[in-house]
Amino acid sequence: MADTLLKALAYDNEVRVYVVNATNSVEEARTRHQSWHTATAVLGRTLIATSLLAGNLKGNDTLSVEIKGTGPVGTIRADGAPNGDIRGFVSNPKVALELNEAGKIDVKKAVGLPGTLTVSKHMQDSEPFRGQVELISGELGEDFTYYMAVSEQTPSAIGVSVLVDTDDSVKAAGGFMIQVLPDASEDTIHALETKLSDLGRVSDLIEQGIMVEELLATLVEKDNYNILDEYPIQFHCHCSHEHFEEQLARLSLEDLQLLIEEDHGAEIICHYCNSAFQYTESQLQNILDHKYHR
Repeated sequence: MADTLLKALAYDNEVRVYVVNATNSVEEARTRHQSWHTATAVLGRTLIATSLLAGNLKGNDTLSVEIKGTGPVGTIRADGAPNGDIRGFVSNPKVALELNEAGKIDVKKAVGLPGTLTVSKHMQDSEPFRGQVELISGELGEDFTYYMAVSEQTPSAIGVSVLVDTDDSVKAAGGFMIQVLPDASEDTIHALETKLSDLGRVSDLIEQGIMVEELLATLVEKDNYNILDEYPIQFHCHCSHEHFEEQLARLSLEDLQLLIEEDHGAEIICHYCNSAFQYTESQLQNILDHKYHR
C-alpha cells in the first residue's frame, strides 16, 4: 500500500484535517540509516509530523525540523515539501532502549528533556520563518501540537505513531493533524476531543490495513468531511554528486590540497540519506584548478 497524505475539511468546514500513512517512507529511512528500534520510532515520528506540517505549504516552499534534546539519539533533523518528499536523520541511529513502564518504545527517554523543537520554513513568496519551542513531552506528538499553538497560533492536535517489528523493521507508521478553525463551535470541539480520546494508536489501525480515508472517517465520522487533496508521500533526498562537488569547492586551498596529496580522493556521505559520493584525485584537482584559476 503506497504512502499517502490526505487533506480534508470536516464538521461543516469548522475543522481542517490531515491524515497520513508513511509506513514505506519510515521503513526506507530505517533501512538507509540502519537504525535500531528506539531511534527508528524517534525518526519516524519526526518524519510523520514533518509531512503533516509540510501539507500547509505551497509550490516550492520547504520546511526543516530540528529537535535537540539531551537523550542518546542526539539531534533529529527532517525536511519536508508540499509534493510529499520527506527526508531525515538522527545523530545516533544505534539506540535501542528498554520499553517504558507502559510497555512501549521509550521515545521520551531517547529524545531527552530539556530540549527544543525548531521549525524553519523557506517560503517562495515571503520571508523565511523560524519558530522554536521548548520540548514539553519528548513523545513528539505533544511537542508538535505545542509548537503549532505557540509559534503558529493554530490550535491543533497532532498524533504520530510508529510500530516497529521484532526484527526492527517498520510494521506501520502514520499520523494526523487536526486544526480547529476560528468559527468552530464548542460542540465540534467536544466531539473531536471524544473521538481522540477513544482513537488508540494510529499505527495499530494502519497495521490492520485501514486506508487513509477510513482513518479520516474514524477521526471525524463518516460522511462528515470533504476531501480537498490526496497525494503520495515518499522518502526522497535531493543530494547529488554535483551538490557535494559545490561543497568541496568551498573548501580552502590548503584543505583541497590535503585531500589530494594525503587522501588521494574524498568520500562524502549524505547525513539525510546515507548515500556515499566518491571524488577521485583528478576530480579534486579539477575543482582546485577551477576555483583558483590555475
